[in-house]
Amino acid sequence: MSVSSAPRFVPFTNFEQFHSTLRAQLAQDIEVLFAYASLPNPLNDACRYVMTGQGKLVRPLLVASSFISIDASISTDIDISVDVGNPSSDPTNLTDNLISADLESLLENDSNYDMCRRAALAVELLHTYSLVHDDLPCMDDDELRRGQPTCHIVFDEATALLAGDVLQTLAFEVLTAELPTFAPFDSNIASQLLAVFAPRARRMVSGQMLDLNAEASANILQEDLEAIHRDKTGALIEAAMLMGGICAGATAPQRMALQECAQHIGLAFQVQDDILDVTTTTDTLGKPAGSDEKLDKSTYVKLMGVDAAKSYAQSLFDDGSAAIIRELSSRELSDNEDNNALLALIEWLWSRKK
Repeated sequence: MSVSSAPRFVPFTNFEQFHSTLRAQLAQDIEVLFAYASLPNPLNDACRYVMTGQGKLVRPLLVASSFISIDASISTDIDISVDVGNPSSDPTNLTDNLISADLESLLENDSNYDMCRRAALAVELLHTYSLVHDDLPCMDDDELRRGQPTCHIVFDEATALLAGDVLQTLAFEVLTAELPTFAPFDSNIASQLLAVFAPRARRMVSGQMLDLNAEASANILQEDLEAIHRDKTGALIEAAMLMGGICAGATAPQRMALQECAQHIGLAFQVQDDILDVTTTTDTLGKPAGSDEKLDKSTYVKLMGVDAAKSYAQSLFDDGSAAIIRELSSRELSDNEDNNALLALIEWLWSRKK
């Protein structure tokens, strides 16, 4: 097998390997960012603690999957040949080798991909800040997150509060910071990313307020619940998918498809969380099971029951997939829809147990 010095195509055939590659890259980028930020302790230790837990990385995965699925500048002119005398070129090994080589080369040579790295890091920083604050005694008062004690339990409330604050500011700073191992930021892409990211970050906080207001509400309707979660959960999912598309140079129709897909997936993700809260154990979830009931939260399960909620989540995931298939069917999906990163991610989300 030979790969051009600057390949433009990232083949996608293995979601688990893709997930592993993104996790490794994100871990490296987190280290670079915190070295750059030079935060005092215990703030630095608290931020590293919450950012290096074993989260699902759904939002960074959405950024990267959108980028790879929509990248308008990608071409397929990679020269693949099999050397019979070379075991590493056996067709059974080609896929894994090619994915690894192409991702590594893109990280070194493609400035748009570096903007995608920044976007993936930004959404994970913002999401983690929201979790740190959600877990505080004044909010959900949880002691377990991602399978480990929450930030205010390990450190203290003041440090956890400040950790969330600084993660939120870093989420925006990372888009234009002069970071080692990153190409210089693209000002045009960065401005587009900020225009998408900032209002959806604000909507996420508004949704959290609406969620608190709805606690113990006996008369909440499905449309009220969906209005809450389009902001609380859906806004950042929407930002992640649009930001990946922006880094890839997505066309207006492609951005519309990403936004439509994200709106369905954002709701589906929350419905699924409500289901898992009552059907899965604390050990599996990595956070306290049954916490929604403890806080008397308004949920889809409380509103419609487990079975109906599952059917609703399935229909939302299906609608999200349909939006992507409809826009990309004339391109890379025409031969094999299973090789599309976004569709594989949606399937993985539907099958998740935590």
